[in-house]
Amino acid sequence: MADTKQGLRKPVFTKVDQLRPGTSGHTLIAKVVDSKMVMQRGRSDGPQPRQMRIAECLVGDETGMIIFTARNDQVDLMKEGSTIILRNAKIDMFKGSMRLAVDKWGRVEVAEPATFTVKEDNNLSLIEYELVNVVVE
Repeated sequence: MADTKQGLRKPVFTKVDQLRPGTSGHTLIAKVVDSKMVMQRGRSDGPQPRQMRIAECLVGDETGMIIFTARNDQVDLMKEGSTIILRNAKIDMFKGSMRLAVDKWGRVEVAEPATFTVKEDNNLSLIEYELVNVVVE
């Protein structure tokens, strides 16, 4: 008898050097190389006071590095040296360079320590992209 229930798809892991502007739906395993808080603001309006926190974290694998923008609860997971799994991550453009982000449709998880060494001489966030409008005739 055939099993008609569809199983969960196994995630296809993306390597950092495969990331391109305007892409999303990436699942990747990366190590946190560095993390620095860039914004911390308390919000007192609304039913419960919230804190808005943003950290820029350098994450990478054996193919390269990229800046990951961690927001709020994600900031606590981004400890230097830890290995993380980013699920359904997307590429945001910031001043012409790529940033990796995970919004409410994705997840950041702490994983088992990875065995790879981060390739630190290939930082994709240092590549500047220029928006070019292509006219099709």
